Amino acid sequence: MSTTTGKAAESAKVQAGPGTAKSPAAGPKGSRMRRKPSLGMQNMAGWLFSTPFLVLFLVFMAVPIIATLVMSFTDFGLRNVTHPLDANFIGFENYTKLFSDEKFLKSLFNTAYFVVIGVPLTIFLGLAVAVLLNNGIDRARTFFRVGFYAPVVTTIVAVAVVWRFVLDPSDGLVAGLFSEVGLTAPDFLGSETLAMPSMIAMAVWRNVGTVMVLFIAGLQAIPTEVREAARLDGAGVWQEFKGITVPLLRPTMLYATVITTIGYLNVFEEPFVMTQGGPSDSTLTVSLNMYREGFNFFHMGYASAMAYVLFVVIMGITVLQLRLLKDNTK
Repeated sequence: MSTTTGKAAESAKVQAGPGTAKSPAAGPKGSRMRRKPSLGMQNMAGWLFSTPFLVLFLVFMAVPIIATLVMSFTDFGLRNVTHPLDANFIGFENYTKLFSDEKFLKSLFNTAYFVVIGVPLTIFLGLAVAVLLNNGIDRARTFFRVGFYAPVVTTIVAVAVVWRFVLDPSDGLVAGLFSEVGLTAPDFLGSETLAMPSMIAMAVWRNVGTVMVLFIAGLQAIPTEVREAARLDGAGVWQEFKGITVPLLRPTMLYATVITTIGYLNVFEEPFVMTQGGPSDSTLTVSLNMYREGFNFFHMGYASAMAYVLFVVIMGITVLQLRLLKDNTK
């Protein structure tokens, strides 16, 4: 019996070959060759790959932001462009001056008007279009999505040309529609009452595509099982929308509200291209007023203070909206 076992072991050793005996020594050597780089090497590689972005961020973002903050406490003007260190430190004088400046208060009111009217319209229309494209339209759905999103990627100059033609009181599209019913079209961009609503209409038309895309993504993320369960329980279309779609879309809705509000608080292109803030400053926004003070009148310190007041307003509204998002999604 032992002889048979010894022969079997000797046969197995012969079949295993000479390489088997060296495998225990080869294992550690192979593991050493495949060893991962150390944590320090990985960190160094990460910093090297991040260096181009960090350099660009510091040069074009961080340094200008800090310089603007410092500038807001000085009387930096045109004379200091070549000698910036000669600017005088005046403390909070620029900030206190802002709230006694009628033009700034007017621009602040116009911006608030733009946001209060424009944001709900953009959110409502974006949601309506998203629901229709997600459920109500079966054919040419991609065509309609592209059509609604096209204004987002269109330059403001092209948008301004189109809207000037549409709103022209003599030869515009709207004037033609008014003339068909025997009426005279008002001067939308030349009226203190109608200029801002016209700006809002153009902004909503231009930005509804962005909100639409967000809502379509949110609608497609809602599980079909939830909708089917509601229909089995006898829920109608409106009940399903109110009880299921809106609650599950609330995070998307508030995110869209946050980014739309931030964009509208910074509104600049529409009044700059269409009306230059007129007539009688009825479309003058904070961003446009800041641009004028900084680059037309070269009151750089005053414009910097204006920028930081707008920043604080945007930050406060954003924090409030994010708290609402947190409270409503528990």
